[in-house]
Amino acid sequence: MVRSTARSRGPREPLAAKVPEITLLFWVIKVLTTGMGEAMSDFLGQKSVPIAGLIGVVGIWYALRLQLRATEYRAPVYWFAVMMVAVFGTMAADGVKDGAGLSYAVTTPFFAAVVAVIFWRWHRSEGTLSIHSITTRRRETYYWCAVLATFALGTAAGDMTAMTLNLGFFGSAVLFGALIAIPALAWWRGRLNPIVAFWAAYVITRPLGASFADWFGKPHPQTGLGLGDGTVSAIALVAFIALVAYAAVTKRDIQDRRPAPHMGRKLGVEAQPAES
Repeated sequence: MVRSTARSRGPREPLAAKVPEITLLFWVIKVLTTGMGEAMSDFLGQKSVPIAGLIGVVGIWYALRLQLRATEYRAPVYWFAVMMVAVFGTMAADGVKDGAGLSYAVTTPFFAAVVAVIFWRWHRSEGTLSIHSITTRRRETYYWCAVLATFALGTAAGDMTAMTLNLGFFGSAVLFGALIAIPALAWWRGRLNPIVAFWAAYVITRPLGASFADWFGKPHPQTGLGLGDGTVSAIALVAFIALVAYAAVTKRDIQDRRPAPHMGRKLGVEAQPAES
């Protein structure tokens, strides 16, 4: 009887933080998923737009359903959700541009505004944007809304620099590689709030990974190396599965249930109090 009552009330609140600890492995997989999402979305769209849309919508629905129903962080479930957000986020950004006939100079500020609004609402509601605070259903919902919006923003920004500003895909990758070093160095020198540094780097990983994926996959006339989006997707998927399997087996990326203040210096971000 107790079990049926609990089920009737819906999914339980998380037992622990629902996102991984921010280590070097996190950033490697994150950049990989951004490139893979870009390549997969383009590959599927070239084959069939309706099928690509179906895979994107059903995939993100199923992946987030699994993630939200889990009560603690599990590497395969979490990273599957990130992968599908990467694919769907790319489709969403491209769909807004192509469907409305807007330029990247318009869609990039638009998605930037969406990200800003989500962060504002999240902080206003919860008092923090710390990834170590993702221990309630509401905070996890804000987190995934922010992740999706940052993927869409990164897609638009990467395409804007490569095409509208004529930097090409490799030039865009170099640009975003330099940009992501700014919050990393500022955090390392203690001159930037670690939460701000984390989300700044998180946003930039999207155009960084996508620019490299496009550089490898797109044909020579589009400033690419011509390997093909399908080939890039397949290679990235194999590497992705291997790294996620490593994370799942070693469990080195699981957050402590009550992280100490010094934990924030572990290759990436904060373990600051919620009010920071």
